[in-house]
Formats: sequence, structure tokens, C-alpha cells
Amino acid sequence: MTVRLAGVGKRYGRGGPWILQGVDLVLEPGGIVRVEGANGSGKSTLLKVLAGIERAERGTVHAPGSRAYVPERFPPALPFDARDYLCHLARVRGLSADRGRRRADHWLERFGITGYAGTPIGRLSKGTCQKVAVAQALLAEADLLLLDEAWTGLDRAARGELDAAVTERAAAGGLVVFVDHDPARLAGLTTAGHLVSNGALHAIPPVLADQDGPRTVVVVRAERLPEHLPGNPGRKPLADGTVRLDVAAAHSDTLLRRLLNSTPPVHVHSVAGPEHPEGVRP
Repeated sequence: MTVRLAGVGKRYGRGGPWILQGVDLVLEPGGIVRVEGANGSGKSTLLKVLAGIERAERGTVHAPGSRAYVPERFPPALPFDARDYLCHLARVRGLSADRGRRRADHWLERFGITGYAGTPIGRLSKGTCQKVAVAQALLAEADLLLLDEAWTGLDRAARGELDAAVTERAAAGGLVVFVDHDPARLAGLTTAGHLVSNGALHAIPPVLADQDGPRTVVVVRAERLPEHLPGNPGRKPLADGTVRLDVAAAHSDTLLRRLLNSTPPVHVHSVAGPEHPEGVRP
């Protein structure tokens, strides 16, 4: 569902300075939207307003459907172990006990922390705690997913999993809005960008993928390829009816995950790139 902000203003305390003022914004389902700005500019406040955590003093916020939020700082002093915390949040978001446990175990496995499922959150390392913070937002497949520096503290594999999760959520019709300190985060995947400055919001071009770096070639056969694919790969129909996809190597794993979960199904014939110079046939 479309998210709309109209004339939104936000400040802390009566008579305090306006952190956001006159913000107008329209965001469509399926988008991956980057929010930029200097420290203290109001990026986190904007995400909290979208999440419903902060109330706007002025204007209107229309954000229908379910929402999930990863805060910039996740409180580790919680009376749960990792799995119980995720199961608790799943129930809060309306999942049955069985489905909640399956979803919790799914994300524990994807982030490589199944071995810490029974560890109290207060005893987890900062990086593992951040994986739990991200997992709790992905449990219920929210319509609006808000990520405030969610990649910070994650290892490379976990960052890749979060990139893939963002792409999956958008491909399924969800809307993702994120803040991150890395200017190249989700390059080639973002559909829009906005800069917060002096309380106002300014549209900026989405970050493009590096077209000069290593490339991966994926040859596929499909009745119909999805219109939007991670990394915006080049497409070249081949004489045998297959299609050659050429994408920045950084997005190859996310692209393959999207292809293998597509409807109608996509058959991957071969993959060749920096990690597979001889080519691989699944």
C-alpha cells in the first residue's frame, strides 16, 4: 500500500527546534528507498515517524499495513534468549506459535547464529545481537520495513543476507526504507533516494551499481523474467531461447536468490564470474 506524508513536522519538546518541517513524501510498494543526511539531520526521526514510534506534531502520516523497524541501537538488556525473543516478537505480530518458531529458526539459520539460539541476549556479542535485531524485523514479512543503520556491526555474510532479504521483501511487494553510512549500500537496487537537510526532504538520484568492477554472467531460461531484478542486469536474448544476464559481481548472489524464487520459475543454465571463471552449471 502507498505510504504518504503530507506537511509533516516533528520537534522534541514544546518550543524546541523543528527536526522535520513541511515534509511531503509518497512511497510506493516494491520500492527500496535510501535516506541520507548529516548526523543529527533527522534521518532517524523520519524513520521513527514512518514506523509510528514517534508522533508528528504537524501534518499527516498515512502508512497502512504492518510495519517493522530496526533501530540504530538495539537494547541488549532483555529478559530472553535469542530464540525466545524472536518467538515472542512473532506472537506480538500475529504469528501462531508454530509459525513464529519456524520463522525464528529460519532467520537464526540464515544469519548463522543457530548455535546462539539459547543464549541470553545480554550475553551475546555486539555483532550477534545486531543479527537478532535484524531478524526480529524480518519475522512477519511486514508491508513497511524500516532499517536504521541495520548493517552496522554485521559481518560480510550477514550483510549479504540482509541485502538479499531487502530484495526479497521488495520483490514480494513490500516497501523498504533504509539509512546507512556506506554510500554504496544497495547500489543498483535502490529505486529512490532522499536527502534530509535543514528539516526538509530533497529527492536525490538512487545510487547506481559500479559498472566497471567485476561482472557475473548468468544464463537463464524462463517463460517470463521479473521486470525488476537486483543489480539491474543487462539482458541479451540468445539464439537458443535463453537469456544472458550480466550483473555487477557484488549483486550476483542476490540476483540468483531472486531468480531461484521467482514465479513463474526461472531455470538457471549457467553462472560465470570472478568466483567461477570456468563457469558453473547448476
